[in-house]
Amino acid sequence: MCQTSALIEKDGGQELLLENITNLEVLSDSLEITTLFEGTKSWSGLAIRRIDFSAGKVYLYKMP
Repeated sequence: MCQTSALIEKDGGQELLLENITNLEVLSDSLEITTLFEGTKSWSGLAIRRIDFSAGKVYLYKMP
């Protein structure tokens, strides 16, 4: 089974943040991301730029 990856915009490109994402929840002040092997982590100050469902990638950016 192919899981989703999260990438964050950095220095004009993208950097891999997490792999094997099984759940992503948008909260009022953060994103809560659960992975298959690392459990759940909370990321504040990030927002979703776009999601490529066919590639299994979530593109994130740091909010100003």
